[in-house]
Amino acid sequence: MTIAIRPAGAGDVAAVGALLRDSFPAADEADLVRRLCVDGDMVLMLVAAEEATGALAGIAAFSRMVVEVGGQPLAAVALAPVAVAPPYRRQGVAEALIHAGLVQLEEAGVVLCFVLGEPAYYERFGFHADYARNFASPYAGDYLMALPLQGGLIPCGERGEARHAAAFAALGGG
Repeated sequence: MTIAIRPAGAGDVAAVGALLRDSFPAADEADLVRRLCVDGDMVLMLVAAEEATGALAGIAAFSRMVVEVGGQPLAAVALAPVAVAPPYRRQGVAEALIHAGLVQLEEAGVVLCFVLGEPAYYERFGFHADYARNFASPYAGDYLMALPLQGGLIPCGERGEARHAAAFAALGGG
């Protein structure tokens, strides 16, 4: 089995929605992705597909955030959601999607990537709650983590604000 990672296209809409509905207990994440796309806040969505069959193995979505430090805007994104179809789990699909996305975002000039998730999982990519602590956010806490890109060129020690796209408010808390 060979998996190829590529940007999601219009032909992936139904499969992405089905994967998200199958991967989460409610349709919230599928609704989130749809709304991020409709609102124009989706920055990058990658899919992993099996080359032989075209079957969708996973997705990783990165959406626009409004982030400011010292009153200055910072190019930042949120990683969410990440999902892998059951037959492809524990085979490195999510890791490959996240790494590929971070490389593309860094090349595009993004400075900071936030994620809300399990520290034991996301710290392996370099995300850490310490990077997010100086940002006011409805999601503030140990599960809100950030990863500096561009060689870590974020102002340290200054307070800032980090706002997810409006679509996240429908998930609660944001």
